[in-house]
Amino acid sequence: MPTISLKGKNMPESPIRKLVPYAENAKKKGIEVFHLNIGQPDIKTPEVALNAIKNNTIKVLEYSRSEGSETYRQKIANYYEKYNIHVSATDIIVTTGGSEALLFAIGSITDPGDEIIIPEPFYANYNGFSTASSVSIVPVISKIENNFALPPISEFEKLITPKTKAILICNPNNPTGYLYSREEIEKLAEIVKKHDLFLIADEVYREFVYDNVQHQSVLNNFGLDNHAIIIDSVSKRYSMCGARIGCIVSKNKEVISTALKFAQARLSPPTFAQIASEAALETPQSYFNEVTVEYKKRRDILIEELSKIEGVKVANPRGAFYCVVELPVDNADKFAQWLLEDFNLNNQTVMVAPAAGFYSTKGIGTKQVRIAYVLKKEDLIRSVEILKAALIKYNA
Repeated sequence: MPTISLKGKNMPESPIRKLVPYAENAKKKGIEVFHLNIGQPDIKTPEVALNAIKNNTIKVLEYSRSEGSETYRQKIANYYEKYNIHVSATDIIVTTGGSEALLFAIGSITDPGDEIIIPEPFYANYNGFSTASSVSIVPVISKIENNFALPPISEFEKLITPKTKAILICNPNNPTGYLYSREEIEKLAEIVKKHDLFLIADEVYREFVYDNVQHQSVLNNFGLDNHAIIIDSVSKRYSMCGARIGCIVSKNKEVISTALKFAQARLSPPTFAQIASEAALETPQSYFNEVTVEYKKRRDILIEELSKIEGVKVANPRGAFYCVVELPVDNADKFAQWLLEDFNLNNQTVMVAPAAGFYSTKGIGTKQVRIAYVLKKEDLIRSVEILKAALIKYNA
């Protein structure tokens, strides 16, 4: 019998999606499942984006340019200008989601066996992207005890080898909601320039920051024109996860010309989704103001309710719409499956994402879960009530 590749065998399951069959079975039994496991916002997609598709008169759905349409890329550049990020349309390649942007970035700067340093916990698919690219993740562990702050630069220095090609951060962070300060980005800028590395920043949650602080992009005047690569996406910004449109941004011309070859190999990003995404750039600032206020309210009530449960430890996010919670359980994977298979409270249960999949270090995060506060406040309160009851029964 033909054999599966070692790469295929090593490809990790998604901690976010692997429990879906159990959730579906619970629903078939008539149990309502509150989805705290996935960052699918319930915020409405801007009408301007939906109308661009509804009112379109395209007669032939053609390929677009491999790098994305010129008008869309120019408008993306204009969008960045509002955030003091000075780039041109030629510094941008439109991709099929932020996921493809990451794959293009990794493919452009690494060879098999190379290493990328990433503070963990991190977005779980970084594990999959590195496996697909035959690249090793070298983790720097951040801890819930200090709210997942950036580890000391000395910890990064210890891990740099001749195989190190980049440091990758997610800012604001998925899954922790941690927001990097300007001082922390300055420290990272210093180390990548000293060791001639790339600094890849996944900035898809840029708009969602709280507590009167400001997001710091790696292209906000840190002197990283040759080192910085931004990964971006419309998915969360405009509640357009299904559009699958993202982009890779860099002022390093060699990075962009190399990424373009990967883009040409997959032909082009989806045309209709680009039309919707281009229109979405006309979304008024009031939309983001309202969404940010709503997410802050959700965060505050979620943290408040979780903090009432004995034995629960929760980090306080300052961006995105996730938090990592440490539970008084033997194993979060086992507990998350049990919630869906064997527990309900008045025919309701919750689905969470076990956090071990957000680490590359084995044995770390085994009692933690990621919770996405993308549900309305009433549902979040009810979800925590269910979680509290579940913990009591599970530990009885």
